[in-house]
Amino acid sequence: MSSYRHLRALALALVAPLVAALAVGLPAGPAGAAAPPPDLLAQVKALPHVVSAEEKQAPEGYRYFVIGFSQPVDHDHPDQGTFTQRMTLLHKDVSRPMVMYTSGYGVSTTPSRSEPTRIVDGNQISMEYRFFEPSRPAHPKWTKQLTIKQAAEDQHEIIRSFKRLYTAHWLTTGGSKGGMTATYHRRFFPRDVDGTVPYVAPNDVVDTKDVYNDFLDHVGSDQQCRDDLTALQRRVLRNRVWFTDKTRRVSRENHYTYDIVGSLPRAMESAVVDMYFAFWQYSPESDCATVPDARTATNDQVWDFFEAHSSLTTYADQQVSGYTPYYFQAAYQLGSPEPYETRLTKLLRFPGADVAATFVPADIRPKRFDTAAMPDVDHWVRTRSTRMLYVYGSNDPWSAEPFACGKGGAARECERHYVPGGNHGSTIAQLPEAEREHATDLVLRWAGLPSSDEAAKQIARTGAPEREPALDRRADYLVRHGA
Repeated sequence: MSSYRHLRALALALVAPLVAALAVGLPAGPAGAAAPPPDLLAQVKALPHVVSAEEKQAPEGYRYFVIGFSQPVDHDHPDQGTFTQRMTLLHKDVSRPMVMYTSGYGVSTTPSRSEPTRIVDGNQISMEYRFFEPSRPAHPKWTKQLTIKQAAEDQHEIIRSFKRLYTAHWLTTGGSKGGMTATYHRRFFPRDVDGTVPYVAPNDVVDTKDVYNDFLDHVGSDQQCRDDLTALQRRVLRNRVWFTDKTRRVSRENHYTYDIVGSLPRAMESAVVDMYFAFWQYSPESDCATVPDARTATNDQVWDFFEAHSSLTTYADQQVSGYTPYYFQAAYQLGSPEPYETRLTKLLRFPGADVAATFVPADIRPKRFDTAAMPDVDHWVRTRSTRMLYVYGSNDPWSAEPFACGKGGAARECERHYVPGGNHGSTIAQLPEAEREHATDLVLRWAGLPSSDEAAKQIARTGAPEREPALDRRADYLVRHGA
């Protein structure tokens, strides 16, 4: 370099910081440095249909937002107005995969990660299902606006909006009714995302053809446990006066009413019938050791057992009303199990009452059942679905009628796996080792992550995703109402 050029370069190097300092706070000229990107909150607020966004506390390395998203009350008739749907965003990095989680119910405003989000070390959007408060139109038309197609449209609109910011691979997931929701979305919008992981998602193809009761006749490996549970149900029904009086006292103390179901005795009997199903839904078979002996247990001991598994106040208005959208859908499109009561028939005063329609307020109770909705979805899963990974538990009653991938499923990367002895909380992590590794590899691949990615390396090294205790908790779909 010539001495002249050397001195010129040195002068420019010395002057540049001074010029930059003088320019602070002044508009940049055409040749000025690029302005810093807007803050993430501002970027979220600028996305289409986002009407509000509030940042909440999150663990280190994350940001967390509660968001209001404007949706048409009727996607087929967008001129009929809008409502605000609540959703949340757990942000890790825009370069990481996005997992959209649907519970099928309300949405928690406490940050958490689903299992696929942990596996891919990604971001997560969680969507509140329409009609669950506060995501409900001001003047709801239940049979037109609360359908699986309308909810799939909701999910589609959120994905379209947030893909402007999160441009890496997308997955969807959900458990129970959330797994159903994730499946229905893919049926209507199969190319929205790169893969879907539904957990313990029931599939009542024809609601009048039921295999749940046959499943419950043989669930688990312990006939004595099944007999002991039935004996406890009989104990309550034979001692109806004592248990009704106690239920009435507890209801009075908690200001419970029973207008939706019709009466306290009817609601209590439904809870008694429900207990057997609920035990297998939520409990491991090892809990059979905790079942009281119906011949020797005190009434209070029996009461306490029911409180732990199917409280006799479960179907009070104040308990059940928060799940009205679920029960409406079950009575209108989704279907639901028939009551498991054949071993109790002679003791029942309200046989057949433990069905979804019982728990829907009379003024919105569906007058007919949509017999086409579930067969349509089932046919799509069996014949056209791609990149679907279903996880079930072999002891979970809701797994009695599962989705099936059909002929050619493997070629379409549609798979179904069972956790041996698993209940409604079954996960990929609980699968036998070979299946677990295979399923995990599928999720990583669908998320576009190579083996060199840190999330993949963590799993290869330890056999599990890195835990974040503040985010990795029990799934919120493990509720005591419905699927």
